[in-house]
Amino acid sequence: MPKIKKQKSTSSESDSGPEDRNPPASKKAKETPAAEGAKKGAAGGSGPWVLEKLRQVRINEFRGRKMVDIREHYEKNGEIMPGKKGISLSIQQWKKLLEMADEITRAVEN
Repeated sequence: MPKIKKQKSTSSESDSGPEDRNPPASKKAKETPAAEGAKKGAAGGSGPWVLEKLRQVRINEFRGRKMVDIREHYEKNGEIMPGKKGISLSIQQWKKLLEMADEITRAVEN
C-alpha cells in the first residue's frame, strides 16, 4: 500500500483558484521609440507605405535590429493594428529581394 504524504496547511484555507495568484505576464512586445515612430510614419522620414487598403510596409525595430515589415493590418477602436499575416525582412534580406526584383517581375509577366 502506498504511503500517504501529509500536506502542510497554509494560513489561507481558501480554495478560490486563480484570483489569488499573480496574473501571467503580458505577451505584448514592448515597443521601442523607433517602432512607435514607424507607426506614426516618422521612421526614416516617411511611411507607412500603403500597398492596398490595409496592406502596408513599415520599418520596425525588433531586438535592436531594423526590419522591413510587410503586413496586413486591421482597424480596432479607430486605430490601425498589425495583424498576423505578414513577414518581417532583415535589411540584408530586403536588399537581396530588391536585387532579384527584376528577375521576379520577368517571371511573373511570362
